[in-house]
Amino acid sequence: MTQTLYRACQQAVHVVTADGHVLRGGRAVLFVLSNLGFAPGLMEVLAHPPFVWLVEAVYRLAARYRGILGRLWR
Repeated sequence: MTQTLYRACQQAVHVVTADGHVLRGGRAVLFVLSNLGFAPGLMEVLAHPPFVWLVEAVYRLAARYRGILGRLWR
């Protein structure tokens, strides 16, 4: 793992798809949820603009405050 990839992985979750595409952040979460069978139709809609922009914004917000959100979730 390179230092650049290490720093990137500290900022957001990454997924490498079977065809080699790298997804990060909200798009990676949508991919995982869709592949787990969680509302695949909804995940497909959310994966396209302008909805994916909202997903990315919510992901960044949740990632920034994950410590606080983790304590509140308990």
